[in-house]
Amino acid sequence: MNGIVLAVILLVVVGIYFVMTYNAFVTLRNRVKEAWSDIEVQMKRRYDLIPNLVETVKGYVKHESSTLEKVIQARNMAMAPHESMKEVSASENMLTGALKSIFALSESYPDLKANQNFLELQREVRDTEDKLQAARRFYNGNVLALNTKMELFPSNAVASLFKFEKADFFELDEAEAKEARQPVKIQF
Repeated sequence: MNGIVLAVILLVVVGIYFVMTYNAFVTLRNRVKEAWSDIEVQMKRRYDLIPNLVETVKGYVKHESSTLEKVIQARNMAMAPHESMKEVSASENMLTGALKSIFALSESYPDLKANQNFLELQREVRDTEDKLQAARRFYNGNVLALNTKMELFPSNAVASLFKFEKADFFELDEAEAKEARQPVKIQF
């Protein structure tokens, strides 16, 4: 009789473990989805700001149309549907580079630098970029938690049994990663 009670208790404990682990995976998966949604909100905000920024700059830099076209092209590529997180990362990194070129362009045009619309749009884009970076860090933190739990024993058995899938990190491209590791140059 004691053996039966012990077997029932063991079965209940294993059952509770499976339920708790399954629920933890569902929670982590939903956190990854929520974090991705936060990134999409910030990307949409950035996409909406770019046409206003380009229109403001157009009046001052008529002969710099290739730079403006690159920004619009990068925006359109970033807004297009993507198959994988790697494609999303690549198109977003391209857009970030194009935006940097617009702000660098403004250094050559003192009238543009003094334009209130441009300054406000520049501030909004930088604010959005900061929020986007924070959202990416939050997303990657949740992806790390999910992927780690999927690799640890014995939770990896539950993940495999219920076919949970690893999520991809939102990563910098090689050029941006290399640039981020370089020390900032300050000149007076």
